[in-house]
Amino acid sequence: MEKIYLYALGSNLCFSLGSQAYTHFSRKISPTWMNLVKASIASVFFLLSALLMRQFQIPNLKIIASLCFSGALGLGLGDLFLLLSFKQIGPARTMMLFSFQPIIVGLLSFIFLGQTIDFQKLWAILFFIVCLFIISFESFKKNGKWQLNGIVMAMLGLILDAIGIIITRIVFDSSPLLYPLSSNFYRTLGAILFFVALNFFRPIHLLKNFYTLNRQEKLLAILSPIVGTYMSLGLFLMAVQKGSLASISGIAISGTVFSTLFECILKRRWPSSYFYFAFFFFLIGMKMILF
Repeated sequence: MEKIYLYALGSNLCFSLGSQAYTHFSRKISPTWMNLVKASIASVFFLLSALLMRQFQIPNLKIIASLCFSGALGLGLGDLFLLLSFKQIGPARTMMLFSFQPIIVGLLSFIFLGQTIDFQKLWAILFFIVCLFIISFESFKKNGKWQLNGIVMAMLGLILDAIGIIITRIVFDSSPLLYPLSSNFYRTLGAILFFVALNFFRPIHLLKNFYTLNRQEKLLAILSPIVGTYMSLGLFLMAVQKGSLASISGIAISGTVFSTLFECILKRRWPSSYFYFAFFFFLIGMKMILF
């Protein structure tokens, strides 16, 4: 079981690293463009990986439609709100709000899957939320405001992401022989279809915007989805397939720590005392989940 939580932790590490690039391109071009790029590149890599590892499956239409729908909700519309939040308040503060995802996922898991959270895991989630408020308080002291629009975008993103997770888990429970690689291909395909439909109302100009980037940015635009979406989703779905959804979602707070750390590295500054204090509570919560 501990391996499942390590998969979830690795997933958050990859996503937090990719989120730095996602924020850059969301601000420079648009969140819609960045989302289509990351879904498209990840989809190609999931397909190639599934074919190379002989794990590509074509399940019945109901399963494909369910996985595509979960991807359209979570990786399409949900991630659109997420990157809008990145653009407004930054990835670290956005990831703070994902500390509340265990509450939403836990409730949905109880209603639709009959899952429960043991008492120890509940205490871990409380420590994660303390970590959230410490870093959030630091941001409030610096800016003097909570930037409500970005917070609302982040909350909408995490709710849609949670619904997508539940749908995916229901599919896994009904079809336990499904491979995560194939499932992720159909989920990213659902996200692509969402943005293709959106393109009819608001043109995304995928290639036109890509050609405006310099060589370094083009490479970053290609590599960041490999780490932040392909690797992140691959690890995450391995955890979702068998682990407790509420506990896995509880590890989402690690994204706050990782995103803050990466921001400090990119801006070449040491983490603040608030960060170290929050990291202490994060480690306590992780210990309760893993050991």
